[in-house]
Amino acid sequence: MRSAVIFRLLADPSRLRLLRVLAQDRFNVGELTSILGLAQSGVSRHLGLLKEANLVTEERSSGFVYYRLPDASRSEPRLPIWSLLAEQFAATSTDRDVREDDARMQEVLRNRHEQFYPHGDTRQMLPGRSWAAWARTLGELLPPLDVVDIGCGDGYLAVEAARWARHVTGVDRSDDVLERAKALAEKRRVTNVEWRKGDLSRLPLRDASHDVALLSQSLHHASDPERAIAEAVRVLRPSGRLLLMDLKSHDQAWVRSRFGDRHLGFTTDQLRELLEGAGLAHVRVSTGAARRGDPFTVLVASGTKPSHVPAPRRRS
Repeated sequence: MRSAVIFRLLADPSRLRLLRVLAQDRFNVGELTSILGLAQSGVSRHLGLLKEANLVTEERSSGFVYYRLPDASRSEPRLPIWSLLAEQFAATSTDRDVREDDARMQEVLRNRHEQFYPHGDTRQMLPGRSWAAWARTLGELLPPLDVVDIGCGDGYLAVEAARWARHVTGVDRSDDVLERAKALAEKRRVTNVEWRKGDLSRLPLRDASHDVALLSQSLHHASDPERAIAEAVRVLRPSGRLLLMDLKSHDQAWVRSRFGDRHLGFTTDQLRELLEGAGLAHVRVSTGAARRGDPFTVLVASGTKPSHVPAPRRRS
């Protein structure tokens, strides 16, 4: 009877996905919700059933509740089941849905690291330790600047830039995301941001009207990246700077249908050629964020618009 209960539990695809993720690390309910794309109530219900069958265990650490697989000594009576599950997990490792789960899991683990997540080590729990605070502090070193956030999405970067900029213009082609960006600015009581509807390849802005052009995770959505970079340079004043963050080349083709990506990232050389081809000087490309096992690496590129910009050279 015990075996029948366990096999009925394992017949549910969502519970198999949960076990596969928990076989790689421990996670809390919120993290599992992000990884699996399921409702939090559903994740909690599945975890409750798996815990009742001793297929997962619960532990509390540093104020968080984590779920993980049982220790080997406690799962030994069901060793054949775990061996079967391991084989099933290995056999499906290249499936599209599995690869999506893995990619989101790596992003959750990256977020832990970048947020100084304590991982149960109380020595790392320092009040006020924050990357966001550091970024805002560095912004205080900058002079008042006019900034354009190209492909601004929901407006989080534009609103952050407004803390140190004189004026920020957020440009996006979607009415829906611009409405969300406006709501965010109103909620944060930010008044020095203007929202404009426009495409990356044809910005609704005057020539030489901004000091900084930001392209954050938007270039891989451009139908013509070369044209998008040229437009960003067009709206920069002499000595203005282009700052770009985007994904390094990867093989996660599922992002095309999931997020509408037109390009699977860019190589370092591709970004350098795009910026130099648009006439920018002092071009630099470096790694902004990378984590072992994460298919998504972030590249950071920058360049300066000279006083005289030669006509952009077209690639053959």
